Amino acid sequence: MLSVGIMSGTSLDGIDVALCEILGSGTDTSVRLIEFDTYDLPQAIQEKVRQCAANEFIRPADLSSLNFELGELFADGVKQICQKARIETTELDFVASHGQTIYHHPFPNNEYVANTMQLGESGVIAARCGCTVISDFRVIDVALGGQGAPLVPYSEYVVYADKNKSRGLQNLGGIGNITIVPNTMDSNDIVAFDTGPANMMIDSAMKHYFQKNYDKGGESALSGEFIPQLQAELKGHPYLKLPIPKSTGREMFGDDYVASILERYKSSKAEDVVATLTWFTAYCISYHYYEYVEKIHTLDELIISGGGSHNKAIRKYLSELMPEVSILVQEDIGFNSDAKEAIAFVILANETLHKQPSNVLSATGASKPAILGKIQYAP
Repeated sequence: MLSVGIMSGTSLDGIDVALCEILGSGTDTSVRLIEFDTYDLPQAIQEKVRQCAANEFIRPADLSSLNFELGELFADGVKQICQKARIETTELDFVASHGQTIYHHPFPNNEYVANTMQLGESGVIAARCGCTVISDFRVIDVALGGQGAPLVPYSEYVVYADKNKSRGLQNLGGIGNITIVPNTMDSNDIVAFDTGPANMMIDSAMKHYFQKNYDKGGESALSGEFIPQLQAELKGHPYLKLPIPKSTGREMFGDDYVASILERYKSSKAEDVVATLTWFTAYCISYHYYEYVEKIHTLDELIISGGGSHNKAIRKYLSELMPEVSILVQEDIGFNSDAKEAIAFVILANETLHKQPSNVLSATGASKPAILGKIQYAP
């Protein structure tokens, strides 16, 4: 089957679109990447998403419009990738759209029930592209008491399980998430959770200091030095002490949190702040490995994907913090670092169409397996 996966993450750095051929289901799944590209997310849309994620006042009319605006953008991404491959969108068997996370609050409290919201109206995508669309993957897991994240562990088990080695699949988008795929070849042994910030805090600092969207290649970080006081402060962040499985997002590590850091360290060099925030991304990964994971599974390889895989500083700090683990990128094993999550949702949507559950209970904490996503058929 021909399919397109769409992923727009918390970093808001673009819309990842992967055209794939997928065959079979479950452990017999075979997926091949045909084309991949990343398309810009307009600045005006980014600001609307940030406003929602910051829990600022937003009118229902604005939220409803944003849902349709994102749907149009996602549909345009499908059209462009199909044009690149010289096929029609109507030739697709399905589109898998993760959607843009607007708010993610999987823990109930006195004010809110557990909830999650991803926008990017699937009906718009189906109408514009003339094919079936599967979306809204997280909701049913949250309804079953899970955190609705991370959801990619199932796809990682299908693609990366190896009886000869235990692998960690570390994605570095806005937020970092890891899946441990042990050499036991048993999906019940998978461990997965969000490690904390990946690019989110770094990107926010880069915009503040240099009016750049990100630290290309980690150049700014590598030219700076760590700030010991800030390191100690970051190491004490309460998220690190939460038990796994767990998930987080812009609500905890977004612009407001970074702004408070930049204000307190306004006398420090910009490069030093960026270096320390970049170190914190690597520290969060190593901390969770030694504190939680190593007691269950010893890793042979940590395979990095996402935008942060191009940041040489993150990779350098990881190698220093985890010297006994081989630090690789997806390209080292024949895959595409940037396309990984878009492909993951193709795999999840394929399971949905086969009426098979694909949440991993040890990762999300849900009470039972669930068939993820909602199906919108073409008009």
